[in-house]
Formats: sequence, structure tokens, C-alpha cells
Amino acid sequence: MQELTGRTELEEIEAFVAVAELGGFSAAANRIERDASVISRRVSQLEARLGVRLLARTTRRVALTEAGEIYLRRVQNILEELAAANVEVAEKASEPRGLLRVSAPMTFGRVWLAPLVAGFLKQHEHIRLDLRFSDRIVDLVAEGFDVAVRVGVLPSSSLHSRKIGGHRMLLAASLSYLRAAGTPKKPEDLPNFDCIGFTGNSSWPDWQLQFNSKRKLIKPVCRYVTDNSEAALAAALDGAGIVLVPDWLAGPSLREGRLIEILRGWTVKGEGGIYTVLPTGRFIPKKSRAFVDYLTAELRVARNWQRTPLKRSATP
Repeated sequence: MQELTGRTELEEIEAFVAVAELGGFSAAANRIERDASVISRRVSQLEARLGVRLLARTTRRVALTEAGEIYLRRVQNILEELAAANVEVAEKASEPRGLLRVSAPMTFGRVWLAPLVAGFLKQHEHIRLDLRFSDRIVDLVAEGFDVAVRVGVLPSSSLHSRKIGGHRMLLAASLSYLRAAGTPKKPEDLPNFDCIGFTGNSSWPDWQLQFNSKRKLIKPVCRYVTDNSEAALAAALDGAGIVLVPDWLAGPSLREGRLIEILRGWTVKGEGGIYTVLPTGRFIPKKSRAFVDYLTAELRVARNWQRTPLKRSATP
């Protein structure tokens, strides 16, 4: 009898929360998939058991009483914890599974994450992956994403974040350009050379360079400006001039000798890192943890970013 009573009380609380959150019995009935009369009866039973009115009912709307507002805040947390506990315990006995929605920056995602997809799916046969590329900062909760990968300086927030790698900005040019134009010896020389502008740099149209405690504000002379980092890199590889580029993008070209780093040690202040970000909550789904752990392990071998990314997809 005690089990039945507890179950009935839980159903009453769920009915009340649905009505309070949705503002009416019909909407609550659709969520719980019960008749509106059943929802109304459960709320009335809850009020009778508590000895207090939780809802003020009129012919047009339903509103919370003061007692109802207090009760709602309390029981919402309880129901959220209960749902999280149910999922967490169920996941303990199963493999990571379900649809995993991931947001990633356009260029970093294409260069470094896309080649890792096949390996991740082979390791986790019950996960379906929806990977979306965008340089826009998505709202994880509102847009239904489980994980976001972000590059740069991470703003403070209540989201769960993990730094999975570092990166730096560097100055580079092709050997053909340096042979024809010479090589800058110090940052102040840069305005005398052809430079390639990427408007996505946080300090654009300036280059805010630093070397340990030294800082220089440089205004490069750019005959070519673009909002795409891969296009800026391609122009540098073709000998168009000097580019300020992230090491994770320039790494393979540096390793192959197609690009030469100049003014070594000079980078950009506050360059940040590579992060995974998850929605706020005490419980992190197993599928999300699996993806973050996989990325952390795979990108750890790329700390200097000077390997060929596409070769990783061939690794079982």
C-alpha cells in the first residue's frame, strides 16, 4: 500500500508541475498524455493532502498562489534530480547510446574533428552523431546541443568546460615570398612587408603581438583581407605575404616546409585554448563524456599541431 501511495503522490506532483510550467490543464494533459480531467483531479488531491491552495483558477487562466510558487521551486529540483538519477543508473548498465549533437567551429571542426568521426563511431556503435559546423556561439540548451567545441578565450559562464588543448598564433610566410622580399627582424619591420589580413582575429585591424613581457601593437599593410582563415593561409602558401595564423591550422604546412615561421616567440595576447563545453547540470550523459574523453585523448598527440590531420581517420 505504501508503494502505491508514493506513486500516487509523485503523479500528483508531476501534474502540478506541468500545469504550473505550461499555464493550463490542457497543455499539461498533452505533456503527461492524460485527460485534462485527470490532471485537474490529481492537482486537487495534492492540494487536499497539503491543506493549501497551490493554484488560483479562473475561467481564462491558471496562476500560482504564493504557496504554489514556493512549492514549485522545491519540487522542480526534486523531479530534476529524480530524472537524472534514473538516467544515470540506467546508463551504468549500458553502453553510451543515443543521438549526440555537437557544435564545432567551421575551420577547426573541418580540419581536426571531422577526421576523428569514423574512429569515434567505431568505438561507440550505439551512438549516432550529428556534428554541426558554425562559427556562431550556439546556445546549447535552447538549440539542443549536447557538446560544443570552442577555440580561443572562453568567457566565464555556468557551463561545464574542459580545456582539451592549447594553441598559439604565429607569423608565417612561404619560402618563396621570404626569398623575394626578405625576412622581418623585429615586429616593427612588418609594415614594410606585404601582409595578409584575417578579420576574424580579435584585434583586427591591428596585430597585438607579445613576447614574454614585451608587447607591440602593429598595424599591418594588407593588400588582401579575408574573413576566412583557410583562404588567408592559402594566400600565404602561394607567396602573397605574411600571415598571422593559429598553429593548429598552419601546423602541417610548417612540418612540410611549405610555410616558414618568422619572428619566433611573438604571438598574440590572450590566445586561449581548445575547449569542450557542456550544458549546466550535475549529471553528464555517458555519450557526452565518451565524446569529450575521445577528443581529449586524440588531440593530446597533436600538441604542436604539426601532423597531418586527415591521416588520423585511418587509425582503428
